[in-house]
Amino acid sequence: MKKEYLQVGKITAPHALKGDVRFEMWCDGIDFLKRFRTLYFDEKGLSPVRVTACRQLGNMALLSLEGVDDVDAARALRNKVLYIKRADADLPDGFWFIEELKGCEAYDADDGRLYGVVTDVFETGANDVWQITKDGTDYLVPAIKSVVASVDIDAGRVGIRPMKGIF
Repeated sequence: MKKEYLQVGKITAPHALKGDVRFEMWCDGIDFLKRFRTLYFDEKGLSPVRVTACRQLGNMALLSLEGVDDVDAARALRNKVLYIKRADADLPDGFWFIEELKGCEAYDADDGRLYGVVTDVFETGANDVWQITKDGTDYLVPAIKSVVASVDIDAGRVGIRPMKGIF
């Protein structure tokens, strides 16, 4: 389901004394994150915060946020999730965010039969794996070209041709 604001990561801890925060990235990496000058503390975009610096620290990011000037202010933000505005991401056609797949209904691409709802996405390295849930049962479907026939985030639908034995 297309969302206006998407989770991009979580503040995990303060870093040093000047108010920088360690940030666990849930996005494609530091290069993607650096494209955003404004992040949001809520999924409705009501609490924006300006990013004044963003740099890599191992597998995390270090963020300097406007108005966060000391370790106490940074500590108060621990475990806060930050969001981006989807329109600011400028994704090419045919690309979507993992978070937007969650909640999409999965249909058979040929006969229209409903398999369930995408409830999670696992990044395995070789390919993503979609968890599709129906009536409390979870099914794991590889997100590969031979299986995924179509994705329509706006309509909240994905068309699949599952391998034999999955359902």
